Amino acid sequence: MNNIFYKWKDGLAKTSKATFGQIATLLGATEISDDTFEDLEALLIQADLGLDTSEAILEALWERERTEGIIKSREMRRALHQELRARLVTPPQISFPHHPTIILIVGVNGSGKTTTIAKLGKYFSDQGKSVILGAADTFRAAAVDQLQIWAERVNLPIIIGQPGGDPGAVAYDTVKSGEARKVDLAIIDTAGRLHTRFNLMEELKKVSRVVAKALPGAPHHVWLVMDATTGQNALQQARAFKEAVNVTGIILAKLDSSARGGMAFALQHELNLPILFAGLGEGLDDLQSFDPDAFVKGILGET
Repeated sequence: MNNIFYKWKDGLAKTSKATFGQIATLLGATEISDDTFEDLEALLIQADLGLDTSEAILEALWERERTEGIIKSREMRRALHQELRARLVTPPQISFPHHPTIILIVGVNGSGKTTTIAKLGKYFSDQGKSVILGAADTFRAAAVDQLQIWAERVNLPIIIGQPGGDPGAVAYDTVKSGEARKVDLAIIDTAGRLHTRFNLMEELKKVSRVVAKALPGAPHHVWLVMDATTGQNALQQARAFKEAVNVTGIILAKLDSSARGGMAFALQHELNLPILFAGLGEGLDDLQSFDPDAFVKGILGET
């Protein structure tokens, strides 16, 4: 358990040392004042929590100061921890309702999607699940090659198509191969989409429809991989994908490379989607099930 805690602490070091480090310094003073609240509001917004979330937290802290008589900064720090934690949903237990359970992975170019798929494959394989991968990002030959290399490294079967071929066909073949092999889950990569490109988003919808034809009720999960370094810009991306393919959960990739971890709160507040996993490093074992308690402790630099 300690190893997992330190993995979170190390993975969130950049976020902790940036704006949240300034918050810790601010709340290191002996007593709070009106200036403390003004400075705290500015820092929360800078930390990419978003205006609405920041204001909601400040209002809650003001109310607690009034009703609980908070005057010491250490008490305010404890209250801030509690308010931050209250705004993060504990991710639901991931279910596997069918064999295979189909997981469609979506996201923009450069989000870390392909690497995340390999990490997911290993994560579930280590739990004793049988997994097959589908390389339906046929628009980018390098993506197929990359996923093949990862599949070999984690010893998982993979379905591929021709470069530039129909991604729907690869998705269909992956589902059918998963059925024939009686695997627990099939994880299907899709082409990285700029959320502003209508035709590409329509193609993604088509892939989802093809999967549903191959196996009624599929895809059972649609997970959006988000680059944690993008901060508030991620919100527009997430909204577009949620509308297009009914995203059911978020994976925060590159959290260890980001000083903008506060975007997790904005995502939860704005989209009401659970954060399922977080990438805390480049290693295959560095994809962790999202732990809200460890996340809040990590960004606040608590031990």
